[in-house]
Amino acid sequence: MAKYSHEPDNATKSCKARGSNLRVHFKNTRETAKTIRGMPLRRAVRYLKNVIEKKECVPFRRFNGGVGRCAQAKQWGVTQGRWPKKSAEFLLQLLKNAESNADYKNLDVDRLAI
Repeated sequence: MAKYSHEPDNATKSCKARGSNLRVHFKNTRETAKTIRGMPLRRAVRYLKNVIEKKECVPFRRFNGGVGRCAQAKQWGVTQGRWPKKSAEFLLQLLKNAESNADYKNLDVDRLAI
């Protein structure tokens, strides 16, 4: 059985996706996931694609030692940011899986939030 850190209040109106043993840096993935939290699904997918293309950066708030500054981080209210390509690709796959799970449960994909 899969373990999750949080169980939703209404399981019929939510969907889940999870990754384990991913070959990505934890700190980069934590910052990327924290950034997309609360975004609508379509915006999160667009944001991660922009991160891969270096059009938008991921702001580094907690694990920011040695992280350089970039001008794109200003829109998030910080000065440090990076473009963690590998973490963004894995999270993109995870969001695609969550979208498929929502489709299977007959949920409205346009109303999904992270």
